[in-house]
Parts: sequence; structure tokens; C-alpha cells
Amino acid sequence: MAIKKKKDNSSTIARNKRAKFDYFIEDRFEAGMVLEGWEVKSLRAGKANLAESYVFVKNHEVWISGCTITPLTTASTHIKPESTRIRKLLLHEHEISRLLGATERKGYTLVATSMYWKFNKVKCEIALAKGKKEFDKRATIKERDWNRDKSRILKGG
Repeated sequence: MAIKKKKDNSSTIARNKRAKFDYFIEDRFEAGMVLEGWEVKSLRAGKANLAESYVFVKNHEVWISGCTITPLTTASTHIKPESTRIRKLLLHEHEISRLLGATERKGYTLVATSMYWKFNKVKCEIALAKGKKEFDKRATIKERDWNRDKSRILKGG
């Protein structure tokens, strides 16, 4: 009997799980990405990583740096793919001005939280975030452990 594989209908390409641990997420924005052809093929294969990425605003344009998209071995031979190049993010002007004001005046940080498909276009979710202190991180770990133990107690007893 043949085993059927379940088709993954998830539109998520990559997720930055570390961002929720290191930052208090305040507000989220959806941005389009300017990509090359080989990058789209690699994203379809799921070869992306947002762990070391960060977002910055320069000359009223939003850019993402450190986002790794690993090139496929079957990529075209006449191009030199650069896996960690700086990519432009597409946002409306009022969103860019809001991000710029929050990062310059209020001390927020821009963090890429996830990358996903939406109507055959690649979208990047960025968030305005405030950094957590060490005691905040310990409290998060403690709360997560307690929730895990609580679910075990309720399930077993």
C-alpha cells in the first residue's frame, strides 16, 4: 500500500521565532519584497532564513539586510547569486513615515518576523518592537514553562 504525503498548504516561507523572545512586538506591517528570479525559485523551495535579519529606513525607503536566501544548485550559470544581499521592501509613504518617526524618536527597532506567500507574491511582515531586558526574558521562559506544566497536569490528571 502506498503512503500518501500530505500536501503542505501553508503559505509561510520563513519565521523569525527569536524576535518574539528578544523583543516586545508593538505593531506589525506587511511589506512587499523586490526579488530576483533565482530568489523566487529558492523561496518556492523553502530556502530562506530570517534569524539574522534586520530592517532599516534609509532615504525614505525600507531595506532588509541579513535575510539569507540560499541559491539553488540549478540556478542559472550566467549570474552570481548573492545570498545575503540587501533587499528593498515596498511600503506606502505614510507607513514609512510612521516607521521612521517611531525608530528615530521613540526608540523602537524594526524586526522582520515572517516571510510568506500572498496571491503569488512574497510578503515580509515587519514589526515595530522594543527590546527586552534580561529579566523580561527570564519571565518569558518561566511563563512558558508554567504553561507547559499546567497543560501536562490538566491532560494527565
